[in-house]
Amino acid sequence: MTQFESSVKHVPYPQENVYRNISDLNNLERIRDRVPADKIDDFSFDSDTVTVSMAPVGKVTLRIVDREEPKCVKFESVQSPVPFNLWIQVLPVDAENSKMKVTLKADIPFVLRAMVSGPLQDGVDKIADALSQIQFV
Repeated sequence: MTQFESSVKHVPYPQENVYRNISDLNNLERIRDRVPADKIDDFSFDSDTVTVSMAPVGKVTLRIVDREEPKCVKFESVQSPVPFNLWIQVLPVDAENSKMKVTLKADIPFVLRAMVSGPLQDGVDKIADALSQIQFV
């Protein structure tokens, strides 16, 4: 397994607010308009799963497999060209602020590792950046 980690992001909301929002994927409805239509063809979700379709990767479905209230939500790929796990950690800084990190572990075949490592690291960083900009009210 190859691991990719985002940098730690500051989130100006309490840990409980952040956790409550990321642990129920129905909350993605609030950011649907921010999903770049030119990069993602399909975007659907329910409380436990999210599916996106994008070139050249294809269709990817993630399912929440563990919720550790209020600090972590763990996902696993259900449908993906490469099996992977992703988790979002949220820790308190103080009563009104949190910090967040996104980690991805993927079972990448050795021959593909050099080709996909850069895009996967970039993807993890973009997920963390996007999450840190959401209003977790």
